[in-house]
Amino acid sequence: MNRELLMLVDAISREKNVERDLVFGAVELALASATKKVYPEGVDIRVAVDRDSGVYDTFRRWLVVPDEAGLQNAEGEELLTDAREELADIEEGDYIEKPIESLPIGRIGAQAAKQVILQKIRDAEREMLLSEFMARGEKIFVGTIKRMDKGDIIVESGRVEGRLRRSDMIPKENLRSGDRVRAMIMEVDTTLRGAPIILSRTSPEFMIELFRQEVPEIEQGLLEIKSCARDSGSRAKIAVLSHDKRVDPIGTCVGVRGTRVNGVTNELAGERVDIVLWSEDPAQFVIGALAPANVSSIVVDEERHAMDVVVDEENLAISIGRGGQNVRLAAELTGWKINIMTADESAQKQATESDSSRKLFMEKLDVDEEIADILISEGFTSLEEVAYVPIQEMLEIESFDEDTVNELRTRAKDALLTMEIAKEEDVAEVSQNLRDIEGLTLELITKLSESGVHTRDDLADLAVDELTDITGQSTDDAKALIMTARAHWFTDEAPAAQEQ
Repeated sequence: MNRELLMLVDAISREKNVERDLVFGAVELALASATKKVYPEGVDIRVAVDRDSGVYDTFRRWLVVPDEAGLQNAEGEELLTDAREELADIEEGDYIEKPIESLPIGRIGAQAAKQVILQKIRDAEREMLLSEFMARGEKIFVGTIKRMDKGDIIVESGRVEGRLRRSDMIPKENLRSGDRVRAMIMEVDTTLRGAPIILSRTSPEFMIELFRQEVPEIEQGLLEIKSCARDSGSRAKIAVLSHDKRVDPIGTCVGVRGTRVNGVTNELAGERVDIVLWSEDPAQFVIGALAPANVSSIVVDEERHAMDVVVDEENLAISIGRGGQNVRLAAELTGWKINIMTADESAQKQATESDSSRKLFMEKLDVDEEIADILISEGFTSLEEVAYVPIQEMLEIESFDEDTVNELRTRAKDALLTMEIAKEEDVAEVSQNLRDIEGLTLELITKLSESGVHTRDDLADLAVDELTDITGQSTDDAKALIMTARAHWFTDEAPAAQEQ
């Protein structure tokens, strides 16, 4: 029988073109699986086959687990304390093994053993094919649609399969079995059966890679695609940069008579592409990203990482786009929050901000309206700027002499100190259980305290829109914070419910 076992291993190894050791592993697994059926459920069996003689030994084994974890499987686990009575140097995660009688091969169902062995071989072949495919370093998966699987599409390339999920398909694109399709390789999940390569046709990376294939200058390093934003199947924007002054980045990506950009558009079901010139100047980048709209003026707010973009009435609809598409894609492309407004809206907003700054300076710095207006006209909007901007910048203001500048800076610092003390007094009223909530910063605690929210339950009682009005957070962040504050309600109620 041992000789027959070796002959079987050699035959399968040659037939399937896999290593003998892999076949031996499959045989060991088949023998162990058959042996487990003789013992109670939960028993762990290991079989070791000698690669030269074909002789095999069988062991029952127990996993060593920490004492505090307890036994989850009494048939296959041993507590660390008990295990060390047998082997003093054993550690958790190790196994205790004891030899048991081996089952003769003749008693194992030949068909069952063969199925286990062949499945092991198929898995090995699949892993080998996958490894060979990924070693090629290809970013785009090119294959034929083989079948549908619960709404997903299985794409076959040679003997390797990829999965294109419904959420990663271009909307309204009609793909059928037998169609040739290209998609971006997003990840490889070996735990998935059948099609371990996850594909996407909607990702920005797919568009970037398509342009890389259409535009040789990108591969040569003369051009670079800095970012991409897509509304799949409808419209997209890419930002390009030239590393060679002789190369026009936009014209090069468009190609002669639009051949290059059309090649990408045709692949993506007619998705229109705006090619934007990337700029280190954020304002200039945003102006280019909003094309084809013309921008009248732009105000950059570094602190909020936002821009107020002023356009005339004729360009208002164009800059926003249908359903807000143009401004949304521009924001994704640049990474800046973009607020589109008309000249009247901008003037009204600036007037409101100026009124707020004027009131702040007159109240906190104890100055008249004329001094406050001078500070505003020179670009000062906060006490921090007055107190800590380099003194030379303030000395350059024609209306101020050195004594005036020093006095203004001193008053600003005193006002900031007074406001900080007042904040600390307000925060002192906040309960410890509110302070302990994860995600609450000192700034948020201060805003909550100023609005009369002093305890965890005060926060938990708020509606989402109330919290966003107080803190200025996004709806999702506010919702998460409220749910965290309410968590103790459910944990406190559980024991009470059990008692009833």
